[in-house]
Amino acid sequence: MTSLSLLLWILLGIGLQLAIFLAVSFWRHWQVYLALKAGLPDAPPHLQHEPEQTRRVGPESWAGFRALQVARKVSEDAAGSICSFYFTPEDGKPLPAFLPGQFLTFRLHVPAAAGGTEALVRCYSLSDAPAPDSYRVTIKRVGSPPGSDHTPGRSSNYFHDHVEVGTALQVRAPAGHFYLDRGETPVVLVAGGIGITPLLSMLNWSLAEQPGREIWLFYGVRDGREAIMRDHLAALAAAHPHFHPRLCFSQPRPDDQLGRDYHHRGRVDVTLLRLELPLRPFHFYVCGPTPMMESLIPALEDWGVPPDRIHFEAFGPASISRRQPAPAPTDASRVTPTGEVIQVNFAKTGRQLAWPPGTTSLLELAEAHGIGVDSGCRAGSCGTCQTRIKDGEVVYRQPPDYDPEPGTCLLCLCTPQTHLTLEA
Repeated sequence: MTSLSLLLWILLGIGLQLAIFLAVSFWRHWQVYLALKAGLPDAPPHLQHEPEQTRRVGPESWAGFRALQVARKVSEDAAGSICSFYFTPEDGKPLPAFLPGQFLTFRLHVPAAAGGTEALVRCYSLSDAPAPDSYRVTIKRVGSPPGSDHTPGRSSNYFHDHVEVGTALQVRAPAGHFYLDRGETPVVLVAGGIGITPLLSMLNWSLAEQPGREIWLFYGVRDGREAIMRDHLAALAAAHPHFHPRLCFSQPRPDDQLGRDYHHRGRVDVTLLRLELPLRPFHFYVCGPTPMMESLIPALEDWGVPPDRIHFEAFGPASISRRQPAPAPTDASRVTPTGEVIQVNFAKTGRQLAWPPGTTSLLELAEAHGIGVDSGCRAGSCGTCQTRIKDGEVVYRQPPDYDPEPGTCLLCLCTPQTHLTLEA
């Protein structure tokens, strides 16, 4: 073999390897493009969600309520209206891990207007990554709207005014369906005001466990006095090149400096997201007040983001319009397929009631007829109104965050689908 032919064989081998490399690279990029366009139905493994059955949350959660004690209380904002509460187990046993973004349910005994105390059940998001020895919730004091005679938020004010280091509260185990997927898909976190709390949990966990995952945070507040944990976010950004925070002030104060204290003037909207975000198959996690959610969620869908890549949690029982909303119950649901008016029996009280048109939940029906039912959040999150079904079937207006036990339902979100007998 001559030196010339040997050289040609070498060049041919190099060319063949280069062609294979380019073909493989093109195929991978084509898969990513198809995933971005079609909503990940056939995405490559590194873009797929982790199967539900592979997710683990550590030690088994406890049943009912458990005593947790406040170990630290920390003011988080310049206005003094937001506090973090660090809870440790009173019994000294390890705390179960949770999925970043979940919440705790508290049973509080707050002062009543007529004297004594009144039981309230409220849910607050965990605001830090899971740890075996403590949980953190971050709570904003809710005041009365300006010019309104509405009472301020009873539970938030109770936390700020009465819950101190050493206080023990009754708490349910972490729960909720709003949490960060543990895959490797790039993520956009969008927070409005105190809605940043579950997203902080997601952010802290992901940067600790998945430092190479691309994460963007768009955090909207009125001004610098309302922004919390800015130093923490800045330190995370300095330590993690794949984390990109964007603070947005809608009404910055004179001493708020653009480029130093915040990145954008105005509210977080889809126009800003389109200007800032690169072309990636992002998953969006959004939490904030209802007006923000009602505008942003449909706008993301109009932008072309597939609904299964939009995850959100609103304050309270907000109703967010989706491109493909679940069919809402109508007055026709008050009759059976045979044309009979649906009857709801409350077994303990011996009351039998016809399901009336316009009623939105079984809890509303019970309260309208003086049937006492314990309730808390009224949004399917706390589980307080969980009631056993003795006979019949129900349908949910929307998926609850709290997972009811088999054979039970959450009255705050249910309507009857057939004749129904409840243990209430």
